[in-house]
Amino acid sequence: MTSDAASFHRAGDYQELVDEISELLGVPATLENRDFELIAFGAYDSEGDLDPSALDPVRTRSILTRRSTATVRTWFEGFGITRASGPVRIPPTPEAGVYRGRICLPVRHRGVVLGYVWLLDSDPGPTDRQLDAAMRVTARIGALLADEAQHGADLSRELRAVLTAERGWQGDMAVAALRTALGSRADGPYTVVCVAPWPSTDPDDAPSARTVPHATALCTVPWGVTGQALAALVRLRATDTLTPASSAAGRLLERARGVEGSAGGAYGEPGSGAGRSGGEPSAGRSGGTHGSRPTENRGSGPDADRAPRSDDSGPGGAGGARNSGNRPGSGSSIGPVQGAPGAGHGAAGSDATRDATARDAATPVTTGDTAASGATRGTAAPGATRNTAASGATRGAPVPGAVAAGVAAARAGLAELAPAWQEASAAARAALAEPRFGPVAEWSRIGPYRLLTALPPETAHDPVVRPLLSPAHRELARTAEVYLDCAGQAGRTAAELGIHRQTLYYRLSRVEQLTGLDLDDGEDRLLLHMALKGARL
Repeated sequence: MTSDAASFHRAGDYQELVDEISELLGVPATLENRDFELIAFGAYDSEGDLDPSALDPVRTRSILTRRSTATVRTWFEGFGITRASGPVRIPPTPEAGVYRGRICLPVRHRGVVLGYVWLLDSDPGPTDRQLDAAMRVTARIGALLADEAQHGADLSRELRAVLTAERGWQGDMAVAALRTALGSRADGPYTVVCVAPWPSTDPDDAPSARTVPHATALCTVPWGVTGQALAALVRLRATDTLTPASSAAGRLLERARGVEGSAGGAYGEPGSGAGRSGGEPSAGRSGGTHGSRPTENRGSGPDADRAPRSDDSGPGGAGGARNSGNRPGSGSSIGPVQGAPGAGHGAAGSDATRDATARDAATPVTTGDTAASGATRGTAAPGATRNTAASGATRGAPVPGAVAAGVAAARAGLAELAPAWQEASAAARAALAEPRFGPVAEWSRIGPYRLLTALPPETAHDPVVRPLLSPAHRELARTAEVYLDCAGQAGRTAAELGIHRQTLYYRLSRVEQLTGLDLDDGEDRLLLHMALKGARL
């Protein structure tokens, strides 16, 4: 039986077994895996079950979105379902969004819980004999889930071998083994998604491909010295669209961050958003006290990788500055601001102090400036326009603890998956270095990082920028990068940073003094620009 046929056969069996349980007990059943992601559900035959006043919001959300939130998972696991070997009754708690009582039938195989069958409890409810018969059906479901898990583990192993094999005969053999494992699914366009860093340190802890839209196989791959990244093989509809890959990347990012439990209430799910690692619903449970089992943390954490918000009004060519000359004078390096004390090499005090002195003799082009930082700006001058590519609102520093996803260019088949993985991991690195690319970055859109991420780490970190990266000169580094991002246009740069042009010229002269580079020289500009970008990696 081919891989496609086996997958279809299992899906049909799951539905048939869920329907069998629904008929045995006289109530519609749903089947979820152990991560509370929907596999199959029984039909609602009773008009009373379809009454909006009787519908359970948590169950509705599970069916409509094919998954439950992490808070819902924590809530139900608190009733001991992960340890139970028989039916578990869970009382209703309307104030927490659980309007109907539940009967949970744990699905086990060789003592390991692999999923749950859920029933809405009623009065009088199923008899013990009926529940015993239903539990015998769950044993058959458990065998199917175990078989699927083994098949997924085989695909994970083959995919990891392809992505990590050396070029040559080893890579060719790995691709051949993956093609055999995929069967008829080996043909057709594919791409690779990288999610990094993956929160689990277990190399075998990859989600099931069933739970990720459009994913064919997933595996973990070493990332850095001790970390892990998650690789997803995504089948595309055509080579000219990466939408399925972006959808898969978004789902994996949710799982990595644990944002599914960040806010409750949309469908009445219990609790107020605590995430997988804790946070019981505020409503008390009826029917006794249940100790919450500490749940496995599969990537819970704050949504920390967004670019910081800014009130920047954006770069503009205020007052015609966009069309003005790049810098005053020609053919020589920038001189210090007239009248600015201590402008020479041996000047005392920090760059911020000298900036403030330089600004004292100048009229700012914007209002609300903060000394030397440009981080908070007021209203831009009339005529200012927003330039997203150079905007301070989108150009941010790397965020500690962030997670991002990269998507490679489409491939016609499996033979080029290894270079596709390099592209996907490069895009993820770029999104971590430049939040404006993320949280899902396509390799085709990361600009110079396509080259920078291919360089050895020691090459990307050129010593020319070392003086600028010290805490005392951090603002000079930012000024130089913005200036180069703005193609050397002084007006745009000053508006972007929220400083006067004379302050900009002074800072650029300090950059030249510290680096020994001439910013009127194209090659020096290129070296500085790439070195500043590379320093983010």
